[in-house]
Amino acid sequence: QVQLVESGGGLVQAGGSLRLSCAASELTFSTYAKGWFRQAPGKEREFVAAISWTGATSYYTDSVKGRFTISRDNAKNTVYLQMNSLKPEDTAVYYCAVRRSTYASRRLEEYDYWGQGTQVTVSS
Repeated sequence: QVQLVESGGGLVQAGGSLRLSCAASELTFSTYAKGWFRQAPGKEREFVAAISWTGATSYYTDSVKGRFTISRDNAKNTVYLQMNSLKPEDTAVYYCAVRRSTYASRRLEEYDYWGQGTQVTVSS
C-alpha cells in the first residue's frame, strides 16, 4: 500500500519558520511530480506549491511566493516545504500529494496520492 507520511508541522509564532517533509513509501514516486496543498477550517483545500520530478520547475500560489520554498530529494524519495515568515493566515492542515506525471500541476484534481496531513498553526 502506498504511503505518504508528512512531518514537521506544529505551533509557531508569526514570523517564524517550519519545514515540512513528506516521505513516500513507493520508490517509483521519485520520478513523479509532487505538490503541497492546505486546508483551513471551513475552507476548501487549496494549492500551495508544486515541483516537477527533476526539481527544475516549481509553482507557488501568490500568497506564499517569496516566503515558501518547495524542494525534493529523489534519493530519499522526500519532498520538503520550507516555510518562512509565517503568518496567522497560513494556519491549516498541510497535505503532500503525488501526481503520476513528471510535470508539476497547480490543480488538486490532477494528483493521485495524498498524505494524511500535518497541522500548522501560526499564532499572532
